[in-house]
Amino acid sequence: MRNLSTMRSSLVIVAIGIALMAGPVNAGQTPAAPKPAPAAGAPAAQTPPAAAQPAAAPAPPRPFPEGAKIAYVNVQRIASESVEGQAATKRLSSLREEKEKDLVARNAKFEEARKRLETSASVLSESVRGTQQKEVERLQTDLQRATQDAQKAVEDLQNELQMEFQRKLLPVLSEVSAAKSLHMVFSSIDSGVVWADPGLDITTDIIKKLDAAAAAKK
Repeated sequence: MRNLSTMRSSLVIVAIGIALMAGPVNAGQTPAAPKPAPAAGAPAAQTPPAAAQPAAAPAPPRPFPEGAKIAYVNVQRIASESVEGQAATKRLSSLREEKEKDLVARNAKFEEARKRLETSASVLSESVRGTQQKEVERLQTDLQRATQDAQKAVEDLQNELQMEFQRKLLPVLSEVSAAKSLHMVFSSIDSGVVWADPGLDITTDIIKKLDAAAAAKK
C-alpha cells in the first residue's frame, strides 16, 4: 500500500521560504601564505608555475536499490533547487525587502521628529511643543502598525506559497513513488533516520519531475 499521505504538510512548510542569500563559497581553497621579501640587491626569486591539479571527478550517483520499497527525500533541497521553490523564495524575499525599506523610512522619520523635539523642547512654546509631541506619538504609532502589517503580509504570502508548493509537490511525489513501486517515502530532515543507503534518495528525481511539470505548463 502506498502511503504518501503520511508525509505531513509541515515537512514542506519548513522548507518553503528559506532564502539562500549566501554568495558562492570556494570550498577547499585557502589563501596563499605571503612570500618573504628578497634581500637587498638580490634578484627576485622566480617561482615556478604550480602544476595544474586535475579536478576530482564527482562520484557517480548510487543506483536505486532493486526491490526497495522505502525511499527518502530532502524537502529543503527540493524547495531551494527546484524552479518552483526558487520562484517562491524570490517572491517572498522581494516582499520582505519591500517591507523592510518602508519600515526603515518610517523609523527614520520617527527618529528625526523625536530628536528634533528633544533638542528644541526647552525653547519651544507650550503649544508648539505639544504639537511636536503629538507628531512624534503619531509617527511612533504608525511605525508600530506598519511593522505589524508587514509581518502579517509576509506571513500571509508565506502561507500561500507553502500551500501552492505543496499542491504541486505531492502529486510529483506520488508519481515518482508509483513508478518505483514504493510503499513509503521519508523526509531525511526530520525523520530521525541516522543512516540510509544514498541510493534510496529520490530527491533529484523529484526535482527533475517537478521542473519538467513547471516547464510543460509554460
